[in-house]
Amino acid sequence: MFFHYSEFPLSMRTLFTGTLLVLGLAYLFAMVHLYNSHSGRDGSPGMSVDDIAIAYSGSDDATKLEAALLGPMSGMLPTDERGDIVGWVRRGLDEKEYDNRIKPIFDKRCLSCHDGSNPHIPNVDGYEEVAKLAEVDTGMDVFTLIRVSHIHLFGITFIFFIMGLIFSHAFVRPVWFKSLVVALPFLAIIIDVLSWYVTKVFPPFAYAVILGGGLMGLSFAFQWVVSMYQIWFSKYSVEKPVGEATTV
Repeated sequence: MFFHYSEFPLSMRTLFTGTLLVLGLAYLFAMVHLYNSHSGRDGSPGMSVDDIAIAYSGSDDATKLEAALLGPMSGMLPTDERGDIVGWVRRGLDEKEYDNRIKPIFDKRCLSCHDGSNPHIPNVDGYEEVAKLAEVDTGMDVFTLIRVSHIHLFGITFIFFIMGLIFSHAFVRPVWFKSLVVALPFLAIIIDVLSWYVTKVFPPFAYAVILGGGLMGLSFAFQWVVSMYQIWFSKYSVEKPVGEATTV
């Protein structure tokens, strides 16, 4: 049975509004995090399809350490110190130079997080650990992809279930279009996650990652704007046409 927002009490509309505001803010922060963690991997400012491809498939032109310093960790240390580390890697990982110049940088800038206490992030505590990161960047390993996949699939499903539940009370016609908007993000997350694995072995498939993320973003934005507007500014006649009670 279809009930429009205008038929709900103020408390229910306030609940919907608060949920939309928090979800919207969370989505914005997620976009900032996505940009920060993927941009610059190809050595150029901004985020491109090459950055996405490198994140999943790696790069023959850079080590894991260089990829991190140019990408997600680029803002964590000054440009000159970042250049010192990259130069040291490309000169052959001299251990004496590490002790004199590179280790103090890691101790000051990196060890607060990368001290080996968290098995899910790289360890830079000591020459041997840093040397392991100076191998050719092969992108995310399969087990990392599996871990991130189940987190995304569970989490985003709940987010769009809540969003779709709120949006289902909006008056949008034709009904097939409204149903498509509700279903689209669930299809998009499947495309997005599965394309990670394909991009791992076939980098040009990174366009599918962008497609999946873009479809999710468009659906989220449309549902958010329509719901927020109709909650407070749109009225709907309680006298429904024949058959309306069973139409979503």
